Amino acid sequence: MRIDTILSNARITTLDPERPTANRVGILGGRVVGFDEELHGVTADEQLDLGGAPVVPGFNDAHLHFSMLGKEQVQLDLAFEQAPTLDALYARVEAWAAAKPKGAWVIGNGYDQNKIGAHPDRAVLDRIAGGRPVYLVHNSNHMAVANTEAFRRAGHGDPDALEAPAGGSMVREGGRATGLLQEQAMQLVNHVLKPVPQEELVAALAAASEWALRNGVTSVTEPGIGGTLIGHGPADVRAFQLARERGLLRTRVTLMPYIDAIHDLGPLGDGVDGWGVDLGIRSGLGDEWLRIGPIKVVSDGSLIGRTAAMCCDYADTPGNAGYLQWQAEEIRRFILRGHENGWQLATHAIGDGALDVVLDAYEEAQRRMPRADARHRIEHVGVASDEQVRRIVAGGLVPVPQGRFVSALGDGFLAALGEERAQLAYRMRSFVDAGVELPGSTDAPVVPGEPLLSLHDMVNRRSASGAPIGLHEALTPAQALRAYTVGSAYAVHEEARKGALSRGKLADLVVLSDDPLRVAPERIRELEVGATMVGGVFGFDAAGELARATAA
Repeated sequence: MRIDTILSNARITTLDPERPTANRVGILGGRVVGFDEELHGVTADEQLDLGGAPVVPGFNDAHLHFSMLGKEQVQLDLAFEQAPTLDALYARVEAWAAAKPKGAWVIGNGYDQNKIGAHPDRAVLDRIAGGRPVYLVHNSNHMAVANTEAFRRAGHGDPDALEAPAGGSMVREGGRATGLLQEQAMQLVNHVLKPVPQEELVAALAAASEWALRNGVTSVTEPGIGGTLIGHGPADVRAFQLARERGLLRTRVTLMPYIDAIHDLGPLGDGVDGWGVDLGIRSGLGDEWLRIGPIKVVSDGSLIGRTAAMCCDYADTPGNAGYLQWQAEEIRRFILRGHENGWQLATHAIGDGALDVVLDAYEEAQRRMPRADARHRIEHVGVASDEQVRRIVAGGLVPVPQGRFVSALGDGFLAALGEERAQLAYRMRSFVDAGVELPGSTDAPVVPGEPLLSLHDMVNRRSASGAPIGLHEALTPAQALRAYTVGSAYAVHEEARKGALSRGKLADLVVLSDDPLRVAPERIRELEVGATMVGGVFGFDAAGELARATAA
């Protein structure tokens, strides 16, 4: 028998309980066909010696804004590492604006007021931008600051006279609009930035794919396309298809349509009113490269932005408990109609106040129309009580917390929640111990998306300053690796085709500098990706010895 590839002299962690480790793996047609003794007498077009390197299944990020990550690579980076103070941020904005043509938009991303002390201010941006419109997006992507010219381009006169729409807010100081737009209020300005031109979006997807391969990411779930709050325009799927057809989309992607891209489809017979996207398309349509996943619903806001809907006031802002982006009855209706129409649902709920609203709706949906293995998701689960954890487990729901938030944003959590309530933030071990198949994710580019950094944080759970945050919720390295592979595949009903390395499954794998299950836990962040294979093809090879042409 002759196959495509045999990788030998490797330390393979398969995550298949029937064969947990191996030294050789055979690949045919982009899938695993055997290991070790199963390959005796088998020849291959390519036989590659990995020199004893560790190999794990390809990393799968269950909640990563793939297209946004690609777009931000060509926009102004305002992350703390680049702009560690408010003055440094203003200096970067001024220099970036000066290099732009007159009248060009100045768009920046990634600032965090928790780290630089304050949000940027409209008046300062007016002064330094040379008459150009400025739009600076917070690292949570739940708020942004616009200058006066940006408001004017969006069709508004005096920003001080504007009112925020329901589910959003405009921050004012002494009656003056500071330019800070929270949640739904972002649409006052960002609507003029859409739709993103298709070729620009295709280029962003290509850039995101290159980033993913460098970091061992073989699959992602894109949490929101086609909407007003999340997404780039009404033809987002078209751009993904174009990128795939041109060989530029080299990472497997599951797409979540955002809630306001969903609409009534009229009576379908049998007393069912259709609700979804045109032609009755719903979760699951597509192939192993590009498919439609859950509907994305955003119920509340950001924890570090103090807009997530909490059960009680934020520790550092008395009188503020956040708010819902939609009325509770609207959230209930979205969930009931999506469930009735066969969709998987993925509802963003960070605050424990929002979490109760979402849990009530999921439970009602199952009472009204029981569906086996619906796997409805709760994105983030930022703060959850023991009782809420119990309800999530009992409902067969999939929680999607982000371990990377613990280090990147953890000091902000401590300020927002206080020491005691911060122990309820981004819980993980409680779910795993209860038998939940937990996925791994980062919400990049909200925080850096490198999986090895995320694995490190899931295991170590310390903030950037070194403060412990819920150490009782730390995972073992084996649990964290399973989450980032098997768990993320399970979260979108794909565990039968990927997640583990076993016969018949996709040949998606990562070659590492060391074994994350054997190094000291505090060293996981030091590991490096040596090579990334997707569908039997090495799309990234740090040493330049393994890469072949990408499969079409």
